[in-house]
Amino acid sequence: MATVKVYSTPWCTYCKMAKEYFGEKKIEYTDFDVSSDEKARNEMLTKSNQSGVPVIDIDGTLVVGFDKERINELLGL
Repeated sequence: MATVKVYSTPWCTYCKMAKEYFGEKKIEYTDFDVSSDEKARNEMLTKSNQSGVPVIDIDGTLVVGFDKERINELLGL
């Protein structure tokens, strides 16, 4: 099982779509609210060099935005 981290904000539509998709596919993930978690926000900025969300980390490979095709590729779906 892949390690999946989602850096998101509560009001981000694409963040919600990504998390719903992971739920549908029964993919476990850890969600980090970068609007209130400074440590997670800094980690996301360091990894991705950008502030847009969602940033999805799948086993160390980053997906910026809700790119379903890339997510499926990385998860072997």
